[in-house]
Amino acid sequence: VTVRGNDATEILKTLLRAVDDRVRPSQFDENGNFSFGVPEYISIPGIKYDPEIGIMGMDVCVTLERPGFRIKRRAIKRKKVGKKHRISKEEAMEWARGELGIKVTEKEE
Repeated sequence: VTVRGNDATEILKTLLRAVDDRVRPSQFDENGNFSFGVPEYISIPGIKYDPEIGIMGMDVCVTLERPGFRIKRRAIKRKKVGKKHRISKEEAMEWARGELGIKVTEKEE
């Protein structure tokens, strides 16, 4: 499922509460993306157990892009995105700390 904008931020904050708002630096890649796993969906605040579904987890993948990234996916006159316009691992971690209020920690505390 793809979610964008303010809805994506709110859903992401809720999903991060399921993992205690902690993400490891190794979960960020060099292009500004990060992902984490939710072991059981019942650990998400506000979600109750459904016997028809049972117990299952999910993977959450977040892709960060600046305005203008469409040029690498468009059908006509496709171009490369310059290195200065790409989002680095450090920029993605800083954004996640500020916007989502997460802790980027190396190991479990």
